[in-house]
Amino acid sequence: MTDWIGRNVFVTGVNGFVGGNLTKELVSRGANVFGLVRSVSEKNFISYEGVNSKIVQVIGDLCDRDLLERVLSENAIDTVFHLAAQVEVGVGALSPFTTWETNVRGTYTLMESIRLFAPEISSIVIASTDKAYGTYPIEMMPYKEDYPLKPQYPYDTSKACSDLIAQSYSTDLFGMPIAVTRFCNIYGPGQLNFTAVVPDAICSALNYSKFEPRGNGEQIRDFLFVGDVVDLYMRIAEALRSDPGRIRGQIFNAGTNEPRTIRSVVTEVFELCGSNADLSIILSKMAERITTGEIDTQFMDFEKVNSYFDWSPSTPFRDGLEQTILWFRNYLSHR
Repeated sequence: MTDWIGRNVFVTGVNGFVGGNLTKELVSRGANVFGLVRSVSEKNFISYEGVNSKIVQVIGDLCDRDLLERVLSENAIDTVFHLAAQVEVGVGALSPFTTWETNVRGTYTLMESIRLFAPEISSIVIASTDKAYGTYPIEMMPYKEDYPLKPQYPYDTSKACSDLIAQSYSTDLFGMPIAVTRFCNIYGPGQLNFTAVVPDAICSALNYSKFEPRGNGEQIRDFLFVGDVVDLYMRIAEALRSDPGRIRGQIFNAGTNEPRTIRSVVTEVFELCGSNADLSIILSKMAERITTGEIDTQFMDFEKVNSYFDWSPSTPFRDGLEQTILWFRNYLSHR
């Protein structure tokens, strides 16, 4: 717990879902967090949780190299968590240019800024995604770290590109202390992107909105609680700092290896919320939808991260949903 006291940590995507939860934990452990934001807002997790007043918010764009160079060099940054991204699959399909600008250009701009102006940084953790793998047959699931990346759709391609760019900076040519993470679907308190299935279903089940199916519900996914993700991110960063030769350039998958259909997730959310909505109507509408731009089956195990960090997901899906629903009840009642 004391390993983070006084450390200067730079978090891109600090006002996002995962970045906000990570920042809350870093602050609780005594780290000095510098978070990159495009603009200051009260409508995010760090503001709602009161974390924004305990960090330095750096206003600017991830593609602004001059800004990144100043932040990294002037604040003696020790650790970087690169979580900023355009994360919506649908937005990627509608606006691939914007998605590639943020996810690809943003990544190489950050990597170059670190290489040239902050070579003393001890840990760089890159958030990639399971979608970077692309489509594999179900008999090859769960994904393994040595599977080639073969994305098809714009969002998936953008994350695969940023993934490979980060890996190139970890090679002997540059020797930067980088580890790349590819995690399954993350859910939990603070996920205010209501195009994601869990918050969308919760908001609908609590009668704040109408659930809008984006596919037929038969897609198979794995869901990892955000608290477990934060724990793993910090373990990876600590390992990069203490034993860089063992960790540098490594790819780490993480999931629960408990795949479930989107249809079953929506059903469980409505049941846990005690919703009086006619779930059969919602599910029948979902079944009528044609799914495009989505990978059918994705799930992961935690074999490698367990062997490296003695980590395994500690939050069962139902428990995680209950915590998430409780958080949203409080949040939505104040909004």
